[in-house]
Amino acid sequence: MSSFRDLSKHPVALAVAEAMLEGFNKHYRIFSATNRAAKQRFENQDWIGVQQASPERILFYDQRVKEATERLEAEFHTSALDDDTWRQTKLHYIGLLINHKQPELAETFFNSVFCRIMHRTYFNNSFIFVRPAVSSEHIDSEPASYRSYYLHHPRQPHQRGLRKMLDRIVADFDLHAPFTELYRDIGYVLHAWRRHLPRPFLLEANHQIQVLSSLFYRNKGAYIVGKLVNGHQEYPFAVPILHDEQGGLYLDTILLDSTQLNILFSSYRAYFMVDMEAPSAYVNFLHEMLPHKPRWELYTILGLQKHGKNLFYRDFLHHLRHSSDNFIIAPGIKGLVMLVFTLPSFPYVFKVIKDTIAPPKDTDREAVKAKYLLVKLHDRVGRMADTLEYSDVAFPRNRFTEELLTELRVLAPSVIEEEGDTLIIKHLYIERRMIPLNIYLEKADDEQCRHAIEEVGNAIKQMAAANIFAGDLLFKNFGVTRFARVVFYDYDEIDYLTHCNFRHMPLPRNEADEMAAEPWYSVEPNDIFPEEFPSFLLTDPRVNKYFREYHNDLFDAEYWKAIQQRIAAGGVEDVFPYPESLRFRNGGGRVLKA
Repeated sequence: MSSFRDLSKHPVALAVAEAMLEGFNKHYRIFSATNRAAKQRFENQDWIGVQQASPERILFYDQRVKEATERLEAEFHTSALDDDTWRQTKLHYIGLLINHKQPELAETFFNSVFCRIMHRTYFNNSFIFVRPAVSSEHIDSEPASYRSYYLHHPRQPHQRGLRKMLDRIVADFDLHAPFTELYRDIGYVLHAWRRHLPRPFLLEANHQIQVLSSLFYRNKGAYIVGKLVNGHQEYPFAVPILHDEQGGLYLDTILLDSTQLNILFSSYRAYFMVDMEAPSAYVNFLHEMLPHKPRWELYTILGLQKHGKNLFYRDFLHHLRHSSDNFIIAPGIKGLVMLVFTLPSFPYVFKVIKDTIAPPKDTDREAVKAKYLLVKLHDRVGRMADTLEYSDVAFPRNRFTEELLTELRVLAPSVIEEEGDTLIIKHLYIERRMIPLNIYLEKADDEQCRHAIEEVGNAIKQMAAANIFAGDLLFKNFGVTRFARVVFYDYDEIDYLTHCNFRHMPLPRNEADEMAAEPWYSVEPNDIFPEEFPSFLLTDPRVNKYFREYHNDLFDAEYWKAIQQRIAAGGVEDVFPYPESLRFRNGGGRVLKA
């Protein structure tokens, strides 16, 4: 490769690099403006605006990549540039990223534009950023990405004390809406902290609280995110701020348990809106709070899903290099739409749409892709798996079992190419691996079964609250996560709840109607009869007992119609990313007074 000394000989390469970076900078300006506007949407309780802004922001990236690609081709005929010019373009681009606040994101943008222009045979480190070239360590913004508050500040004696410190933390976010009873709410937070933390910890002089400078906005909530620090001891926390019925603000709870924090910062939900000039600083802070959560997922939940995909793929390549097991067909009941395989040592599944989708499924490849996009753009309310979508992924063919290779060749031949020792899959989805609910229930004891059935009903209801009907409610389409939550992951029949027509089963008119093998009444494609659900969901006596105990209302068409009416009236229902029992208003984390 040519050295940096040769860069002056390539003015076209410099111009291409500058245009490329201008395209990224435009993307991040628009992305950041949407994040900053989240504060006003929250203050004004503009929940419809929140629902519109979230999917729009996801689509920004591809729009900017398309714009940059078209500009580069029009001005520089980039598809015809020689290899050396592209190598010099990358070197120039690296130079332009010195002192940039988002270099890691800009590298990913470069990759996206280059891969849109060139054939996949060029996808190597000479032309794209397979590995990062510019470090994102210790990048920070002005003002700083997080603020530090001290229990005993020598220059601020009038603001000493934990209660005053918490009051100052809230005030520094400058929310233009009044708190109803902030003094009371801070008391609840203090009580929860004292129950969770060793008491001397809160009294020591060098104790401090570090809080990220931007609130985390999602749906109808805003979250204070931070950690209590005392030397090597750190206790992460998140405090949701909500509106009450009169529009006043209140602190709803404090999340201190690592499991609850992991669920809050989960990609099974809509991505957060966060105003951050240096996203790597936010990711580093969150990673210190949640060390077992991969950085790719942290970038993703901050709305930077394209860079999250980039980091995930790097992790995947690293794992391939340091493992030796083979890709196999995923355990469980095989689906009619997707061919699913996995690598046992890697906690994800790979899903390929079959070329021919057999009856009774009435769909095709483009329709399935549209369903997956719907879920990507929608609020997943913690009950729908997020997916990573990839094109032209190269796998080592010798890592595939013969059984899996045969299935791919027979069921999805148009999606694969075999080039020597490499298997190219032209399009696939990747999801976190879960235990299929039907398999989980086969081995579950009574308590596990009870919990799982309560969870699956909650999943169906919470998806409905977000205007989603799963379509195929069979338990094989739900999975159990490592936190024992039930999540839906099969999207080929998913639809908006408001597109469905929930009906009661008509009463038979005579004995012939009652004995008929086929329905004697007309049925449209969008007709749903909840009274039929038990016939395929409740075949196991234990499942029948617990489902009817917790969720018998799901078998009544009126239950579903009532949700449709609330949605049609513009209502946005609350689906909290933490248990109701933790909410201060329900007595969570404090002692209720009479």
